[in-house]
Amino acid sequence: MIIMRTGFDGIPESLKESAVIDGAGHLTVLCRIMLPLALPTLAVILLYYGVGHWNAWFNASVFLNDDAKYPLQLILRGILLLNDTTNMTGTTDTETWAAGESIKYAVIVIATLPILCLYPFLQKYFVKGVMIGAVKG
Repeated sequence: MIIMRTGFDGIPESLKESAVIDGAGHLTVLCRIMLPLALPTLAVILLYYGVGHWNAWFNASVFLNDDAKYPLQLILRGILLLNDTTNMTGTTDTETWAAGESIKYAVIVIATLPILCLYPFLQKYFVKGVMIGAVKG
């Protein structure tokens, strides 16, 4: 909310005033002037929200009892925890350890791949949006 507020505060007041003088209403000023200029900030908020929603596993672990309804992140978390518990059993077999580590790294790649695919499309907005939403000191 603070990032959005600061991003909208960065838009010059003269743009809003000139649109009102030209006869634009509040909705027109919002849709045609404010939102296009705040697009980088909106893209940053969208990315933050998307990453937070993608990585959310805790609510599913609390409220779901059926394994068939688990989201992907909770399944991947279970795989990681299973791998950690098999390593704690005291087996020193290097092949088992290497296979467990490979599974762990594959799970991490699967968990981050959708966000990595989304980021290049939002990258051009990301740097500008973070800087616009930054608190000036």
